[in-house]
Amino acid sequence: MIPDFQKFNRNGSCVSKVSLLLLLLFGMFENPIYAQDVADSAYYVTFPDQLITRIYTSRKYTEFNIRDRVSDQNIKFEPNSTMNLGLGATYNGLTLNVAYGFGFLNPDKGTGDSKYLDLQAHAYPKNLVIDLFLQFYRGYYADLGEFSTAEEPFLLLPNMRARKIGTNVQYLFNGDKISLRAAFLQSEWQKRSAGSPFVGFELYGGTASNDEPFLPQGFLSTEDRNFDVTRYFQFGPNVGYVHTFVILKHFFITGYASTNLSLGQQRLFFEDGSQQKWGVSSNLFLRGFVGYNSERWSINANYVHNRVNMIRNNDFDNSMLTGNYRINFVYRISPSRKLKPYLDAVDLKRLLLR
Repeated sequence: MIPDFQKFNRNGSCVSKVSLLLLLLFGMFENPIYAQDVADSAYYVTFPDQLITRIYTSRKYTEFNIRDRVSDQNIKFEPNSTMNLGLGATYNGLTLNVAYGFGFLNPDKGTGDSKYLDLQAHAYPKNLVIDLFLQFYRGYYADLGEFSTAEEPFLLLPNMRARKIGTNVQYLFNGDKISLRAAFLQSEWQKRSAGSPFVGFELYGGTASNDEPFLPQGFLSTEDRNFDVTRYFQFGPNVGYVHTFVILKHFFITGYASTNLSLGQQRLFFEDGSQQKWGVSSNLFLRGFVGYNSERWSINANYVHNRVNMIRNNDFDNSMLTGNYRINFVYRISPSRKLKPYLDAVDLKRLLLR
């Protein structure tokens, strides 16, 4: 499991731009020390008792998208989240990353301030994919296109809030042949191309709210359709496929896609009341990984994108888009005899086997 804690408050300088990520990889599901005995070694290998160090950059976001079917117009509200630079290490399934949103990576673009607490977990135990989302954002902006002016290129909503809570669990049918840990964490090395279909279940709920209606004057044909709060909840099964292409043993491209059929509801709040609709919708979950992996080092880029489409209500197709993209440089080392006892002391697998 990867509990990814990120808290940010932009205030004109680097102050409070700290991102602390504490990562713990569901070691209870399997023991990486013995994973080589279970996995098909012709397809991927593990690195037990290796200290996997990394330097990385990353950025996360949770966006709210409104599409009005009447006017056929779309507006996307984005948080002013940071690009972070960090250091991290993994040892037998336990990972610790520390990142900071340095000022030179985050110039002020006039898009306002954002505060957020973003906990994302993406875990890849053998035969499973597990995702958790706990996200709380405040402070958004939107590019209004033709509604923008030279004096106000962006619509700023400093009091807009978005919250998303959800989970996704999937079963890989060919977990002995394909490793998402190799693509995402580099704690394993995929040596041959392989793929796997998967099935699972997902559950999401959340809200987006503002202290005034979301859409600016003139965006809608009638202002009585404008709303300032939406609440949603949905659940349902999903299905998908993942494949890793290995080129010349070391280069890899991994693509993952899943969709689902959800039963759920969305309630919109207007100035003179509210309206709730039940129905079915389909969501989208994408992951992409590309890079170079070897026995000693790896360099790669990855992207995770989750789109939750809410039930259509009052001719609005609303959606919550969550993502995380990062670039990693990884180097694996064998711990010295002095360091290894300290690492073993925090190795959950060894502690559980005692």
